[in-house]
Amino acid sequence: MAVHVGAIDQGTTSTRFMIFDLEGHEIGRHQLEHEQILPRAGWVEHDPHEIWEATQDVIGSALGKAGVTAPDLAAIGITNQRGTAVVWDRRTGEPYYNAIVWRDTRVTAGGRIQWILENVDGVRADAEAGHAIFGTIDSWLMWWLTGGPDDGLHLTDVTNASHTMLMDLETLAWDGNLLDLLGIPASMLPQIRSSSEVYGHTVADGPFGGEVAVAGDLADQQATMVGQVCFEPGALSNIYGTGMDTGNVLMLNTGSEIVGATRGLITTVAYKLGDRPAVYALEGSIAATESQRPVPMSDRAEIEAICHESKDLLDVMVVAAHLDPTTMRVAGGVTSDERWMQIQADVLAVSVVRPVVAEAAALGAACAAGLAVGSWSTTDDLVASWNESARWEPT
Repeated sequence: MAVHVGAIDQGTTSTRFMIFDLEGHEIGRHQLEHEQILPRAGWVEHDPHEIWEATQDVIGSALGKAGVTAPDLAAIGITNQRGTAVVWDRRTGEPYYNAIVWRDTRVTAGGRIQWILENVDGVRADAEAGHAIFGTIDSWLMWWLTGGPDDGLHLTDVTNASHTMLMDLETLAWDGNLLDLLGIPASMLPQIRSSSEVYGHTVADGPFGGEVAVAGDLADQQATMVGQVCFEPGALSNIYGTGMDTGNVLMLNTGSEIVGATRGLITTVAYKLGDRPAVYALEGSIAATESQRPVPMSDRAEIEAICHESKDLLDVMVVAAHLDPTTMRVAGGVTSDERWMQIQADVLAVSVVRPVVAEAAALGAACAAGLAVGSWSTTDDLVASWNESARWEPT
């Protein structure tokens, strides 16, 4: 019987593969960084081939370290940097251009596809002929894992699709009017699926050395919500980028209700587990933590300023959603700073909870995969196995 689940965690600066047992304990991992390509000021790109090669390497190394083989894995999930766009030739697997990263400033969201169509020779013609296809990083990896040019699956999930800003939040389908407005052929886009179901299996001659169910797919911030078992309306998550250089994101579970975005917030899909209704969230980010400069841990004034910005976001969320969270679960680089966490608890007037598993996004993707194949029966099982490592109460 397979007693482990795995997760590919493909982030902005690195790729890792993690293996968990069915109690949520980490069994093994391996991680590799990749190059940040900066062609000009404000442009940020990644080499899709480098990411795929790193993914294969980290899978093999993590399996070897843990002494785990394909039959030991019940399923794997994928979590990934949101919004990063890849366009490639389905006949060969060759990208037409580097992946345009979410932090690239030349365009935003679905405009990245439009930019490639308009600025890279031959892409428009190939797209109209059905050869050029688009995907976020989850789609790129799933396509290769399940066969690549040999009938690889061209899929994404609702959380990644929602972050392209091209998906209708109510129908969970691509918005034809937006595609027409941007001149994006619908044939380029992956099929949208839930965040937790068996999409297919890895090929036997791939990095796992056998067939493994690919059964979880979530964008990184949403995967963190699942990994932090934020399953109830009012559940609140604050996610810090490693080193404070990749953003600070506050997310509030609003349940099955789509709450309209207001005052700098966005409305997004938090997750969709199989056939169950989609769960939505309000999301806001703290601009002060998106710079390239890490926040000095000794600078109390700057820490307090960031916490007050979080409080401002939370206040807007509370009014918009008519929810009043009392606990905030945290993840990311600065959560090891106890003083920071205490200031956050005091300013936001909520209990701040740090989980035992720091890599909540990877755990969330693994949990979504495990739910799909029956390793866990319900989200209640995940809640029962989730543990906190520290808690800070407001003083």
